Amino acid sequence: MAWFKRTKNNIESNTTKKELPDGMWVKCDSCNEIIHKKQLEQNSHTCPKCDYHFRIGSAEYIEILFDKGSFKEMDKKMTSADPLDFTDSKPYKNRIKDAIKSTGLYDAVRTGTCKIEGEDVVAAIMDFAFIGGSMGSVVGEKIARAIVKATKTKKPLIIISKSGGARMMEAAISLMQLAKTSARLSQLAEAKVPYISIITDPTTGGTTASYAMLGDVIIAEPGALIGFAGPRVIKQATGKDLPKGFQTSEFVLEKGFVDFICHRKELKIKIFQLLELFKN
Repeated sequence: MAWFKRTKNNIESNTTKKELPDGMWVKCDSCNEIIHKKQLEQNSHTCPKCDYHFRIGSAEYIEILFDKGSFKEMDKKMTSADPLDFTDSKPYKNRIKDAIKSTGLYDAVRTGTCKIEGEDVVAAIMDFAFIGGSMGSVVGEKIARAIVKATKTKKPLIIISKSGGARMMEAAISLMQLAKTSARLSQLAEAKVPYISIITDPTTGGTTASYAMLGDVIIAEPGALIGFAGPRVIKQATGKDLPKGFQTSEFVLEKGFVDFICHRKELKIKIFQLLELFKN
């Protein structure tokens, strides 16, 4: 048998894989579409193919909803104490420091004054990146102060909720925030100042059980998880299979707990229309 050996390559092949810069492409969790990061930002962080709403932080909501450069933050550097000297997998003091370092935030909510299409409002925007958006003493106090600001200035209040619930590291202190924020909202209602609550994915626990569900108008983003206890806990407690779509925005809307569902791209104009309606 004769053996043949190629002495040179007549066809040169380039097998070097071009590396894409990190973070330039994102895969949709719903339809697996590959989306360029710039396209995602231009589409308000929603999938252009299936409309899936990506989870975003407070900075992105400020960019999307409020007039450019109008947000003036209040109580920015307020931080949680550690009255219980709490430790789980790490000391609570260290957990707070790590969260501040990794997120650039001082707690799980940002509050301030801003404008929507020229209309003055007071806003509180929660951020899930800071210890799961959990509601502790600082979150409760900052939201309470924002409500007081709205009450005194007669400017409409907007709260964007995104939270895993009360912060377990502060125990009963975190639960007290439910009563405090609810009482302040009662004073806001007495002053006849409108409050628009925007519920995003996820909003659960003590946040759902307090200010998130107390709006004059309650708006939810599509597909958001909304509930008090988690589905697994409810199933174990009731011993029953849960209905399809349980605790999604669409399910909660059907049961009458939210007023309407709004795509993130349309949220700013819808809020403006509501502000005009309240004004008239």
